[in-house]
Amino acid sequence: MPFSLAIATSFLLFFASPGEFFWAPLMWVALVPLLLAADRCQPKKAAKIGLFSGVLYYIPLLYWILIVLGKYGNLSPLLTFPALVLLSLYMSLYLAVFCAGLAWVKNSIPLLWVAPPLWVALDFLRSRLFTGFPWLDLGYSQYQNTLLLQLADLTGHHGLTFLIVLVNCMIFSIIRHRQRPAKPTFLKEILPAALILATAFSYSAYRFALLEETIQTSPKLTTGIAQGNIDQSKKWLPSLQDKTIQNYLSMSNKLITEKRPELLIWPETALPFFPVDHPLFTQIKESILRPNGPVFITGAPHFVISPETKTINYYNSAFVLTPIKMELPVSNGKTYTTARYDKQHLVPFGEYIPFSDYLPSSMPIVQSMGNFSPGSSLEPISCHKAEIGVLICYESIFPDLARQEVQNGANLLVNLTNDAWYGKSSAPWQQLAMVVFRAVENRKSLARAANTGISCFIDPLGNQIELSPLFEPFTMTADLPLLEGSSPFVKYGHFFPLLCLFGLIPIVFFVKKKLQVER
Repeated sequence: MPFSLAIATSFLLFFASPGEFFWAPLMWVALVPLLLAADRCQPKKAAKIGLFSGVLYYIPLLYWILIVLGKYGNLSPLLTFPALVLLSLYMSLYLAVFCAGLAWVKNSIPLLWVAPPLWVALDFLRSRLFTGFPWLDLGYSQYQNTLLLQLADLTGHHGLTFLIVLVNCMIFSIIRHRQRPAKPTFLKEILPAALILATAFSYSAYRFALLEETIQTSPKLTTGIAQGNIDQSKKWLPSLQDKTIQNYLSMSNKLITEKRPELLIWPETALPFFPVDHPLFTQIKESILRPNGPVFITGAPHFVISPETKTINYYNSAFVLTPIKMELPVSNGKTYTTARYDKQHLVPFGEYIPFSDYLPSSMPIVQSMGNFSPGSSLEPISCHKAEIGVLICYESIFPDLARQEVQNGANLLVNLTNDAWYGKSSAPWQQLAMVVFRAVENRKSLARAANTGISCFIDPLGNQIELSPLFEPFTMTADLPLLEGSSPFVKYGHFFPLLCLFGLIPIVFFVKKKLQVER
């Protein structure tokens, strides 16, 4: 019976998780079967049930790993499928700890007061350990519920996760006590939880109404995106570089002529070559960087040679080129300024190989994967009236990077990504859900340029102004509001998961003492 309940939770979690087809309300009941199962078991068995449920959930959720490593990473199925299973097992360990913890405290303290902070604390640890993989925490499922997700500017996405687990626990408590009505239980558990929910919903509604007015009167930046839809398997072929750039230039020049954007964005590694002294890069600058034209951002690989050691460091970068304002072109002298952002949070086994210095160079995984160096600066880049914080692909799932850029003065976030790696899977929708929260947490507009989609504009309330289709060339423009100042999340809301983590310490001591007395 407990394992049947675990299967039910896996099923509900999967269909409540963002994808092309999903139903977010399922997340508010998805954990109830698992809570009932953990309540009937001792900690060891509860851990097994949690692990089992997690594996059944994460393997179909993360199946796109097979596409990334196999189809585009050129790795054998003998490596790709074990990689998916191992990653799913790792993610499931946190669910095992969650279930074991609930089984341990069940007779000492109501699960209602343990489960929400425990889940958030485990999410926080997963976002930090082994470089972190905070992929699709429960709160992200609510990315389309703009009235509710305003809470994120106070607690980050973790606050939504807390509420989801809290509601699941309330339903669990009602079921558990249904045949044993207990007024004290209602007063001690359900009523305080309902007050927390009411407060959270009220805050979210208040912030939504307040920000709606602010957005209408804020300065705007006309921003354009070109989505090239370049086939990942052919992208890096030298014979197709010119065709790729001509496609982008054709789309962009039409956009500039018709919409006159102040900022033009191309996706991550839109330039499939090193720009330094490359003739195609010169052609791009001559075509786009017109006097008084748009600021231009594009992704491209980059390298720097150390003058001391002569070693070469490679970077996944975003180049920001700003035309110098003038009445007439100048034949001699520079007509633009250049800035660069280097990606800081690299993808393990995608952009670098952990412990590669200790692995044989003949190993397939070492030969097949890149080995980039991380950047170091989180200072925003100036663009007309905007200060831009850049996030490259995977960086958008880490709240702290965007938060630090806003803390340093950014009033617009730009996310360059190449989701072609995911193929035709649910991963682009999953990543979109996480990106929406970066806009709301920091109360900044966000422009997302993706090679194959989903490209979009997101306002500070989390409204998705426009979404591009997947695997189609596409251009779009929008007037993005530029809000100044910092949200509560930027200042101190990022401490919420730490509060949950340290809040568990007195609970552990209380339960240990109670168990010792009972013995």
